Amino acid sequence: MKRLTTALLAALDALIVVAIGVGIALVPLTVLWATQFDMAVNWLVFWRAAVDVWLVGNGVDLVVQLDPTLVAALNLPGSDAAFPITIALLGFALMAVLFGLRTGRRAAETPYRWVGVTGAIAGYALLTALLVLSAGTDAVRPQTVQGLVLPPLIFAAGVLIGAGQGQLGRLIGSIPGLPGRLPGVVRGAGRGATGSSADSAGNVASVSGSGAGSSAGKSVHGLNGTSNTSNTSNTSSNTSSTGAAAGLLPVAVRAGAAAALRSGTAAAAGILCVSGITVFVLILTSYATIIGLYETVQAGVLGGIALTLLQLSLIPNLVIWAAAWFAGPGIAVGVGTSVSPVGTSLGAVPGLPILGVLPQGSLAFGFVGLLVPLLVGFLAAVILRQRATADVPPSISERLLTGLGTGFVAGVLLGLLAWWSGGALGPGRLVEVGPNPLLVGALVALEVGIAACLGLLTPAPPVGANGSGRGATGGMPGTKPGTKPGTKPGTKPGTKPATASRAARSGTSGVGRLLGRLRAALPRR
Repeated sequence: MKRLTTALLAALDALIVVAIGVGIALVPLTVLWATQFDMAVNWLVFWRAAVDVWLVGNGVDLVVQLDPTLVAALNLPGSDAAFPITIALLGFALMAVLFGLRTGRRAAETPYRWVGVTGAIAGYALLTALLVLSAGTDAVRPQTVQGLVLPPLIFAAGVLIGAGQGQLGRLIGSIPGLPGRLPGVVRGAGRGATGSSADSAGNVASVSGSGAGSSAGKSVHGLNGTSNTSNTSNTSSNTSSTGAAAGLLPVAVRAGAAAALRSGTAAAAGILCVSGITVFVLILTSYATIIGLYETVQAGVLGGIALTLLQLSLIPNLVIWAAAWFAGPGIAVGVGTSVSPVGTSLGAVPGLPILGVLPQGSLAFGFVGLLVPLLVGFLAAVILRQRATADVPPSISERLLTGLGTGFVAGVLLGLLAWWSGGALGPGRLVEVGPNPLLVGALVALEVGIAACLGLLTPAPPVGANGSGRGATGGMPGTKPGTKPGTKPGTKPGTKPATASRAARSGTSGVGRLLGRLRAALPRR
């Protein structure tokens, strides 16, 4: 496949993604234009409305100026002046990211990965510019700069993640001290280390050296007594550049930052998972209320379809709002309103049936929701603690700093999502809809941080000599319970040396261990 072909196919993917995003709103509006308006109205009005919905779904702000006749019919305070719509319908953004992941993976399968990535992003940006230029009217005006920048950035995030999948992990994994360790002394760092590795022939080798990061004098001796230094020298050359950059910070700082980033992201994802399940349950249990609100709106068949699509695009917003409710601040559905674990105080709300899932009045056990960030943060820290592979346990201060960093990362992530999920939904009191991002971020950081500190202070299982995290054996480090002192690790008591060597060579995998046992059971010649 040539470079030009790769770029054109990637641009075609971008065209399909844009067409699907705009078509979700355009198709029902076009059917409405043909059936309800008998094609008497200019179709471009519906085209611009569909593009405006797509732009709002990608985080672009709109400025709306209603017609005086419509203002008199609605009788909404503040609707006579121009008002902004800044709330993002995150379903469109989520769809763009998912399609971008698919486009990035397809580009990664070609010989010209970054040509495809560039073609997709450039094509998406060009199509977005054309849509922004065709959407502006005196009644509804999108913010031009946001329209030109935000949709391509959202799509580009998915494309880059899909195209570079695994590369970031390999880059981080090549830095000494970063891969998944709590603060402490990393095995083999700063002292002599002896371990085992397998060469390309599958033989177990013993690696000995004066210290991690020094390749001088390091040799690999196989069981047959031969010396293989090529593997060690290649590994040292591959990590020399990253080791120089990583040496700017202490190992404990690098390891603690990586652990906090990973556990904080996991905690934020866990809170969102609980929130998604809660929203699903609320929709099921509030089904009768939602249907009653549908009947009150009286939008008809086509209007009901368009209204349903609009509400589906708001589902990610509701999930983030549920996370804000669990954190404590809750959300506002208009100025002076509040929906929180303490209680609900609502006035007139927008006529969206999906808002029927909002709780009413005070909840007797609403405070139980505050336990969700605490439990999720505690579990994330406990899992991180159990997977730690440092030889020397970290100090209490290092654990506390890692726990506070976990809360900080989770608070920043959920605070940004809360900021993106809220905004102005209409004139007057509807200029404030959604959570307060600063309160959400601060409380999540506090709750998750405290719980993570407690989780990291829990005792972890003793780490064996092989770093597997299994309990202590009472014998030599790394030996199984019941193994006699002096017996080679991984060798059954009473096994002869030849059989032990055979079992060691075949014990590098599950199939190898099975073959080793079969060989040990066979009579020797």
